[in-house]
This record gives sequence, structure tokens and C-alpha cells, in this order.
Amino acid sequence: MTIREVIDTILAYHPFLMDYHGCDDFKCGNPDQECTGIVTAISPTIEVIQEAKKLGANLIVVHEPTFYTSEDGPGWFEDFPNSVYEEKQKMLDEAGIVVWRDHDHLHFHNPDGIFEGVLRYTGWKEYAHAVRPPYGGFGHFVIELPEPVSLKNLADHLMKSIGMNGCRYIGRPEDMVQKIAIVGHLYPMMGPMTPKRSDGKPKEYSVQIIGDMEEGIDVILPGETIDWTVLSYIRDAVSLGRNKAMISLGHFNWETLGMKYAADWLKDLVPGIQVTYVHAGDMFHYFES
Repeated sequence: MTIREVIDTILAYHPFLMDYHGCDDFKCGNPDQECTGIVTAISPTIEVIQEAKKLGANLIVVHEPTFYTSEDGPGWFEDFPNSVYEEKQKMLDEAGIVVWRDHDHLHFHNPDGIFEGVLRYTGWKEYAHAVRPPYGGFGHFVIELPEPVSLKNLADHLMKSIGMNGCRYIGRPEDMVQKIAIVGHLYPMMGPMTPKRSDGKPKEYSVQIIGDMEEGIDVILPGETIDWTVLSYIRDAVSLGRNKAMISLGHFNWETLGMKYAADWLKDLVPGIQVTYVHAGDMFHYFES
């Protein structure tokens, strides 16, 4: 089975996206070679490439960009040199590895392929329900645990499930929490399609989450964060004695379990080809104060 045939099989598994011209594409390598093994990972880091080579796998299926740009084209297109890119590209070429990105199709899958993995590998699937907020932008998942846990124990569970070096948080470690929201990335605005308030101003997604917390969410788990909207609300709420909290996982940590799950369904799609999830590792380390 060629790598191109593997990707065609993956695309047939996903929902069909009419006239798709997005980031899901080959980033390097020859897709017409025979597939010798598949690695799934959140991103094709140097360590992931080295592990794929060790495993004899020549296809890496990733969720996030390969060569350091949001455009995520198959190469480097800026008007200045990038020696790290050049060395990484050489490593991929010498190993004969193909990188293919599965981002939009995974998120359009029903259920969402990334958060299905997050819920399965945190053990929260039976406690979760999806929320599609009326204010537009990202939806999110609400998890209501069967019994309260301390914020510290919740953070420990996440760090162990994901494989993290530590995490940032707002709140009190001893506070008991039960209702959790895995919310979308918190950006300043959601772009030109952002819904408007009655006064014509944008309805910021991160601001609308304050309403969810007022209605009973104890702790939010965002991917990307900004400091001046819901995070500042949580900080002030804690100072006023409220039981509110945030655990910041980081974008890649937040979604990597989805690529662990991708290895599960890929094994069913391409029997006979070795499929291995490789944890890219936590990019963050923490100084102690």
C-alpha cells in the first residue's frame, strides 16, 4: 500500500469537505512510495522524526504545522534563511519520510477526532457533553465529574494523562471542583465573522465564557490564552473568595491525546501496517521560584 493510498483511505474515513483548499496536505516527501509504517504525533518535532526513523516508519501524520508558519506550506517561503528548517528538511529527506497534516478533517469529523481522544484518554467521555454556544466561534465540552476533586488533583490527573512537565493555573489548589469546561482557544477576537452585541461591538468568545462560569462552570481548560478577558475575571473571582479556576495546558498538550486516538482508528483502517503514536513531549519546562 502506497503512502498516497493510505492518505486516500484516511480521507475516505473523514467527512468529505467540498472544494477543500486548506492546510491538510503533504508537507514533504514522496507519497508514491510503499508505506513501511505510520507514526501519529501532534507535530513532527526532531524527536518524533528520530523515533519514526528508528521504528522504520516513513509516514508521519500530524495535527499541527511542520515548518514554523501558520500558513504551513511544504517548505520555507520567507525572504530570510532558516538553518533549523534546512536541517530538519534534510533529516526528513535522508530518512525518506513523508509528513501529512490532518487538521481540518479531524475537527470536522463527528465526533471531533481530536477531542474524542482527549475525552477517552482522560477517562471523561461518559461525563462529557458538547456545547455549541449561541454566540458563535468555538464550541466546547462540559464535563461534570461524578464527585468533586481538588484543583491540584485535577491538574495532576491531566499532567499524568497527557505527559506534561508541569502546568500554569489560576485558583486555589485545595478548592474542590466538579464542573469543567474544555473551551476553545482564547483569542482577542474571532475575526470578521464574529457575532455582534446589540451595540454593534464584537461578541468575544473569551468574554462569553464568563457567562458560562457565572452559570456554574468551576474550571476552564483552554488551549491558547490571553490575560485580559476571562482569565482576569477568574483572578478577581478567586480574590473575592469564589471557587473559580483555570488550568493552562498549552495548545499542543491540549490536543495531543487526539493524535494518540488517531493511532487507534488508523490501525483499523490499514491492517498490516504498523501504526505508532509518538508523544512529542511537553515543549515547556518550569523554573522554580
